[in-house]
Amino acid sequence: MTDDDKPHPVEVSRRRFLWTAAVGTGSVIGLSLMGTPARAGGKMSQKAVQYQPIPKHGNRCVDCALWQTPASCQAVEGPISPAGWCTLFAPKG
Repeated sequence: MTDDDKPHPVEVSRRRFLWTAAVGTGSVIGLSLMGTPARAGGKMSQKAVQYQPIPKHGNRCVDCALWQTPASCQAVEGPISPAGWCTLFAPKG
């Protein structure tokens, strides 16, 4: 086997490596933030979860796993009606 037959390693400059790493890291962080709903104080806004003070298809907040007596939710900010509903509804199991 001659020297011409051997594979040649690809040379990457330090500047090129750092630039690629920075762009990749920034992209990952940006994409992760895009799918995260805005939260205030660890809870989401009522608007973000389409909260409504009336039940939907028989589903009520009082029957949800996130419900907290007397009128609150583990994941949604503000006062919550026991008869309300939102997109986070998860039946108690």
